[in-house]
Amino acid sequence: MAASTMVHVRVDDQVKAQATETLAAMGLTISDAVRVFLMRVVADKQMPFAIKVPNQETRAAMAEADEIVRSSRARFNSASEVFDDLEKNSVK
Repeated sequence: MAASTMVHVRVDDQVKAQATETLAAMGLTISDAVRVFLMRVVADKQMPFAIKVPNQETRAAMAEADEIVRSSRARFNSASEVFDDLEKNSVK
């Protein structure tokens, strides 16, 4: 077996927990998934998925979403609440 080395990665606790749960359902650990990812990078000489710069429309939507989160404007717990709010605040 070839020599191995440690790779340390910083990631948000929630992302790690969700990834751990999702990967466990596939029978994988985070270490397994990282090894698979790196093996694909080496074999394909590229990322195993497309990485694209978002277009202007997507950047605007992302900025709007960030602003909504920052300003803590309306938050909803269900689609019904969203539609109720839209109906209440719509121009007639």
